[in-house]
Amino acid sequence: MFIQIEPHSDLPIYTQVKNGIMEGIVRGELVPGDILPSVRSLAGDLGVNMHTVNKSYHELESKGVIRIVPKSGAVICTPFEGEVPHSRLEKISQDLRPILVEALVMGMSEQEIQAFVTSIILKVKGE
Repeated sequence: MFIQIEPHSDLPIYTQVKNGIMEGIVRGELVPGDILPSVRSLAGDLGVNMHTVNKSYHELESKGVIRIVPKSGAVICTPFEGEVPHSRLEKISQDLRPILVEALVMGMSEQEIQAFVTSIILKVKGE
């Protein structure tokens, strides 16, 4: 698993760790049932505080991405079967809305935004 931390980024480090793990899942580098490194181990590998990794793991658990098993570690969960729960879609919509509004205000057309989103998806997947 490869996570790139950008210390000077505006994005908090715990968010970078969380996003790195989720991107690993999207690319197939992490699959359901895989056990993530311990908090201590990943913090050491990344050169960050253990509490930072712990916060990332707990956020992933609250999203249903991982399951934290005491004394065993964090395990990648199976993706949602069927439709994504409405509550998750609502949260994603709330997070995405201001970004889309900004793109529209800056003059991007709906087609440009869709093409841009598609290009980001392809990059995340490593295609």
